Amino acid sequence: MKVFQGKVVAVKMAKTATVAVTRVVVDPLYKKRFKRIKKYHVHDDIGVKEGDRVKFVASAPISKLKKWKIVEVITNKKG
Repeated sequence: MKVFQGKVVAVKMAKTATVAVTRVVVDPLYKKRFKRIKKYHVHDDIGVKEGDRVKFVASAPISKLKKWKIVEVITNKKG
């Protein structure tokens, strides 16, 4: 089961949060490190806010783009 951590960047849809996952990749030739950011549409029953860090896992498809569910909120926006 895939488990990702990311930051909530939008909560504009009903029961859906957009979560950005950042990872560091290394260029195979020049060994330079750089960030790659991918956004996921995640099913949100908890009610997260923008800026929260969350952990989410793969699930059965809920809609066309939603194939992920939030498991827990790691840190809130304020703390």
